[in-house]
Amino acid sequence: MTRVLVTGAKGQLGSDLKELSVHLQNIKFTFIDIDELDITSTEAISDFFSGQVFDYLINSAAYTAVDKAESDKETAFQVNAEAINSLISVIRKSQTKFIHISTDYVFSGDHNIPYTEDFQVNPQSTYGKSKLKGEEYVLQYENGMIIRTAWLYSSYGQNFVKSILKKGREKEELKVVNDQLGSPTYSGHLAKAILDIINKDMDNSIPFKPEIFHFTNAGVCSWFDFALKIKELAYLPCRILPVSTEQYPLPAKRPAYSVLSKEKIISKYKINIPDWKTGLKDCLGKLGELR
Repeated sequence: MTRVLVTGAKGQLGSDLKELSVHLQNIKFTFIDIDELDITSTEAISDFFSGQVFDYLINSAAYTAVDKAESDKETAFQVNAEAINSLISVIRKSQTKFIHISTDYVFSGDHNIPYTEDFQVNPQSTYGKSKLKGEEYVLQYENGMIIRTAWLYSSYGQNFVKSILKKGREKEELKVVNDQLGSPTYSGHLAKAILDIINKDMDNSIPFKPEIFHFTNAGVCSWFDFALKIKELAYLPCRILPVSTEQYPLPAKRPAYSVLSKEKIISKYKINIPDWKTGLKDCLGKLGELR
């Protein structure tokens, strides 16, 4: 039986992968988080993999506190970069196929057409730099695939959607930036795409491709547009007002333009990518918030 290991099991993507995994009886999944394995410890990694081999490793573990990373660089690089190097050094012996989740933050964000996989990287934040370093390690592994995503949210964990739902019922007025553009990505759709890639490799219909791919939901909007749609679908009573990034300063610089081109993953893996509004409806439906 095919064996798949998922790190970051308690995060958004890890939780969605776990939910979908119950429908795949031909795969034995192992889900781990920091309680089971501290991926920043080379000794712990060596002990964990001693005597067990996996066919695929989906690495959804990451340091994602974008602003905190500016003052906690060491931890960000340990989790997002050095841990990747340590994992690969162990799985290389068994040639485990490695699917690593990365981010739009590896780009500068000052482009104006969708970023392709081979566009020049130029991260502007510590988080982005740490994720890029992790990518560099993956690219040195002959069985390493990178999937970059952006604006990820889920029915699990804490995220923008849940924040708007909560604050939209607590406050009369919310201010949301309207000059950052991207594609909101429902984690459940990303999880399905990843499992599709594994299934197609298993049945030999489309072999595993150790390359960089982009996956987000289709369509483009601002955070303000996103918040308005959440308000509309969940019938929130608050007012939502647009503000500029300059009016809402944060420690880490956000990309002004985060739209990723999905043409490569659609072409190579024949993956159907739903619109971001469909993703939002799916998520709100699971949360019981779709009115």
